Amino acid sequence: MLGSRNIFLVGPMGSGKTAVGKQLARLSGLQFVDSDAEIERRTGVDIVMIFEKEGEAGFRQREREALDELTRREGVVLSTGGGAILLPENRAHLRQRGTVVYLETSVAQQAHRVGTARSRPLLAGVDDPARRLAELMQVRAPLYHEVADLVVRTDDRHVRVVAEQILNDLGPLPAAGPPYT
Repeated sequence: MLGSRNIFLVGPMGSGKTAVGKQLARLSGLQFVDSDAEIERRTGVDIVMIFEKEGEAGFRQREREALDELTRREGVVLSTGGGAILLPENRAHLRQRGTVVYLETSVAQQAHRVGTARSRPLLAGVDDPARRLAELMQVRAPLYHEVADLVVRTDDRHVRVVAEQILNDLGPLPAAGPPYT
């Protein structure tokens, strides 16, 4: 939804959503919000623990509730989790309530950036993270493209350069309006 004061970042783990989001917020004067950090704040436990106790389905339910509320805010740069686009209602909220930017990244770049990060539940216990990342991308890439107003490649690019490109491509942000209801 071009013309919104909200910018929602989607993309796979390791695409730079959090780093680019923080920089984008600094450059635009918008508030930065990270949906995974918000879920952790609300539950008092980390994402890994939620996956361990409630499984992916339990986490996705919490993520759906958080995204519904966070996308209703006005004047935010929202970094979403890599799987946020899996649920149709999440995709609808993202499209309807803000401008969606897909931070596109190669599997090789993802693997380099996330390595064997223990904070990534979908990579826990995986012998070949690059293969797992490729499997996830096969399912998710079409959904990222479906929801995106803008696609920006992040491979081998500095965070500030990516954030500046997003702002240049989006043009001036509109004045604040009423929040979504």
